[in-house]
Amino acid sequence: MSQDPVLIAARDNPLLQRLRKLQRSGTAYRRAGEVWIEGEHLCSALLARRCRPLQALVSESAWEQPALRTLAQSAPRVAVTTDVLFAGASELPSPAGIGFVIALPEPPALAPQAASVVLDRVQDAGNVGSILRSAAAFGFRQVLALGGCAGLWSPKVLRAAMGAHFGLDLIEGLQADALRALQVPLLAASVQGASSLHDASLPWPCAWVFGHEGQGLAPDVAARCALSLRIPQPGGEESLNVAAAAAICLYVSGAAR
Repeated sequence: MSQDPVLIAARDNPLLQRLRKLQRSGTAYRRAGEVWIEGEHLCSALLARRCRPLQALVSESAWEQPALRTLAQSAPRVAVTTDVLFAGASELPSPAGIGFVIALPEPPALAPQAASVVLDRVQDAGNVGSILRSAAAFGFRQVLALGGCAGLWSPKVLRAAMGAHFGLDLIEGLQADALRALQVPLLAASVQGASSLHDASLPWPCAWVFGHEGQGLAPDVAARCALSLRIPQPGGEESLNVAAAAAICLYVSGAAR
């Protein structure tokens, strides 16, 4: 149970300074060892997975709402600040009024036989977050991000994933050689794929590999894939956005098991 809230009235308060630094770049969380999640949905998703925050920050107007006050009080430490100061610490166009500071989770050991998603230099944070959301939805519990990907715990990825982080095992900063540890077939989606996704016999468990938005998979990563599959596009478009392609592949693969 949290103690009585601390009131913050100064812009240069250390907590507000930490939060601004965390949101200044997509990799600041790695140096700080902590992550800022903002909004009722993300905070509730964290608690639903039996995870606990380190600190809650709430705006004065949010503190007056019983549901948000109860949510904030799940943290061992609670700070309340003015709506203006909360907005100054937020990167959202419409600040949510509540957020948690959480410890950056320790990356788990790579699970060789887990149904997995591998990201090869996927750089758009929105795409990465959407892929994490699809992975969680369709039963792929492990996500492996090779070097060059958007930071998995960056603020934009967190917002796009909508709480999927808390149900996934996330490992980032890997080299391609780390994929040797996987004992499941690697599958790639490609417009040049030899077989159609819908005609292929898909193995389970497996690891789907998705590449850079413009360049696709690096050659050494593509060479590790047992199957290269194309998604039929009767509308005649040249290619799909990587997040859309991932959602289709993960859904078909998960439904076929």
